Amino acid sequence: MKKSFDGNAIVYCEGAFGTTNGKTAHGLVRRSGRYRILSVVDSHHGDGDAGLVLDGKRNHIPIHKSVMDAIGAFSNSARPATHLVVGLAPDGGRFPPYVRKDVLSALEQGLNVDSGLHDFLSEDAEMSAMAEKKGVRIRDIRRPPERKNLHFFSGKIEEVSCLNVAVLGTDSAIGKRTTAWILADAMQEAGYAAEMIGTGQTAWMQGVRYGIILDSLINDFVSGEIEHAVWRAWREVRPKVMILEGQGSLMNPAYPGGFEILAAGRPDMVVLQHAPGRREYDGFPGYPLHPLEKQIQAIELLSDKPVVAITVNHEGLKPGDIPGICHDITRHTGIPAFDVLQDGAGELVQILEPHIKS
Repeated sequence: MKKSFDGNAIVYCEGAFGTTNGKTAHGLVRRSGRYRILSVVDSHHGDGDAGLVLDGKRNHIPIHKSVMDAIGAFSNSARPATHLVVGLAPDGGRFPPYVRKDVLSALEQGLNVDSGLHDFLSEDAEMSAMAEKKGVRIRDIRRPPERKNLHFFSGKIEEVSCLNVAVLGTDSAIGKRTTAWILADAMQEAGYAAEMIGTGQTAWMQGVRYGIILDSLINDFVSGEIEHAVWRAWREVRPKVMILEGQGSLMNPAYPGGFEILAAGRPDMVVLQHAPGRREYDGFPGYPLHPLEKQIQAIELLSDKPVVAITVNHEGLKPGDIPGICHDITRHTGIPAFDVLQDGAGELVQILEPHIKS
């Protein structure tokens, strides 16, 4: 994780907190090494607690009804807000028009703005003029890096000799990153040096030490950048375990991510995140989710590596039903299944431990 904070952040998630379109905000509420998270903005949950809405557990991060309410709540505190972070993750990653007024208000109040959407706020003339007037900064996290700094796949990934585990998913917005963090933390608690390799803008916002923002890259360089991130982490810190965050899913019609991670990241094994309560791909009614067994077969065929565990996203499930659902998954697939968000990753660590290289 990043060693120092960039500032004190209000996370903007109007109309989307607690839905799959709020996954960036969810990640920041659950953990962030880049910002001190002060509050969330979503008028649908005004005056609530972010942890209660998201995980049923109070985390004392308040939800405010508006940007101005959020700024005012901390204006006289020892840590007033310094940043507005756009926590929305809509389909296609485009900037919803209704957000513009709120972002302008934040800039006018002297807040820096960080956004991971595909429409670059720094290219909006009114926003950039306001930022300049107030002496603050707009950062577009998905802005493509300069090509001279990008890497093409070279094969140096073969130098990496620690256990390398990819956390892939059967769909987008299904909890791959959260599970990857939980697993990395559990490995650390078990006494193994572990490093999470981030692959998206939310992991960057959370302060991941090594990673890429895959959606910002020209396709020719995606594999090389994945390889370079894994190799660089190995070269610099020599972890015992690396956890590689997945993107999309192999069979999602709009986000068929995952293949580059398998091909270039060269994982030794795969942990597969799955939501048993989902019937269709996220955001695409009429596109049935491919059966879990078929998704496992596809991953193992493409990578020639095993899926060693299924981690369950419990959306739409009753807590008392989860153990039975995990048991049924194991019975049908022969692969152990866990809800690590609810129960922790201790059992998953035990599955991986025999593969950790001395």
